[in-house]
Amino acid sequence: MFDVLTRLLSTTLIMATPMLVAAMGTLFIERSGIINIGNEGFMIMGALMGVVGSYVSGCAFVGALVSMLSAGALGLVFAFFTITLRANQVVTGLAVNAIAAAVTSLLFRQIFGLSASVPRIETFETLPIPLLRDIPVLGVLFEQTAVGYLAFLLVPLTTFVLRRTRLGLTVRSVGENPLCCDTLGIHVQRTRYLSVLYGSMMAGLGGAFVSMGQLSFFTVGMIAGRGYMTLAAIVFGNYTPWGIMLACVLFGAVSSLQYMLQATSSLIPYQLWVSFPYLFAVLALCLYRTRSKAPACSGQPFVRK
Repeated sequence: MFDVLTRLLSTTLIMATPMLVAAMGTLFIERSGIINIGNEGFMIMGALMGVVGSYVSGCAFVGALVSMLSAGALGLVFAFFTITLRANQVVTGLAVNAIAAAVTSLLFRQIFGLSASVPRIETFETLPIPLLRDIPVLGVLFEQTAVGYLAFLLVPLTTFVLRRTRLGLTVRSVGENPLCCDTLGIHVQRTRYLSVLYGSMMAGLGGAFVSMGQLSFFTVGMIAGRGYMTLAAIVFGNYTPWGIMLACVLFGAVSSLQYMLQATSSLIPYQLWVSFPYLFAVLALCLYRTRSKAPACSGQPFVRK
């Protein structure tokens, strides 16, 4: 029984980590008043470039840095269209997803070819904490990768920054009333640019964890909707870091459960179990009933008057 619970908890944390890392960054984008549909594109770009960086350098953390920079560059493109040109944010995000999917597929084939052999890359290694790792069941909490630890440390850190610092107040104010912020001398566009840059870089790191933490190489389409599930977690978590963490862990548990169900059930088509996490995310949003903490000016372009 303990072995089953341990495996379930371990897999849940692994599945929740990339969504949580991406969500903690995306929360700044959403709080600044930008609707970020482009997370899928940021994550797939980070997944590929993390593998490329690790393959070239022989270091997983260099790969992580490359993934963040690459996703950040794509994020600046998204910011230019949505903030400077005031393009529709949803349409631009969907365009980013489509472009990133095509570009990463092309680059993957150009860099690694179509060979059947998979090149070896350095991946994120687990960093167990002595003594704590030996606790029954809960010991897996202390046997994570550096990105896994970072994901959960970001929750209280993000809470503190958004609630207790001038930076967090600025980001939240820009999302609530950008015109008022502009009259007070706050640079609205710069705040939103920096929020998008940070959020896209964190999404890139989340994507790198998928290719270098959950797996050990890149495959086309490997993000498989995790970017959209990140947005669902933000809405379900009511735009609060702790609520988002709970949503990500819940989605991760359902994803973990579907793998166990695939292994134990041979009569039911595996496609049904694969769709289970996405159906659960949609159901959770449909049943969600609470006062939303979404920014008042979310999705509205800033026009200086």
